[in-house]
Amino acid sequence: MINKNVAEIIDALTAHQDHSSIEVLEELGTNSPDNEVREYTSRALVRKNVHDSLAVVIINQGKGINDLSPAVAMSTINEILSLKDKSEVIKILDDTINMHSDETVKENARSVKSLLALS
Repeated sequence: MINKNVAEIIDALTAHQDHSSIEVLEELGTNSPDNEVREYTSRALVRKNVHDSLAVVIINQGKGINDLSPAVAMSTINEILSLKDKSEVIKILDDTINMHSDETVKENARSVKSLLALS
């Protein structure tokens, strides 16, 4: 179980509307060696539901839907599927599919977009 203090810090950063909160979540949370911290951070970035936070968990190798931990990747995908407004995530997925240089990242984006179409 994730440390309560760590969870509260991530939640507080999620509530902030400024770009620096996304940078902190990306640098410290998604790069954490702890799977649970990365999972909680990725879900928090998705819940922010803004371009910059969604981009972190969709286009970066080793983060969010591209995390090497299946638990982190699936948790991020489930959080994306639960969004009420999916317009921004769909734009980022389309851009990733069409323009990303890494084939694995492109394939993961295609898979998530397919899941969104079915939901």
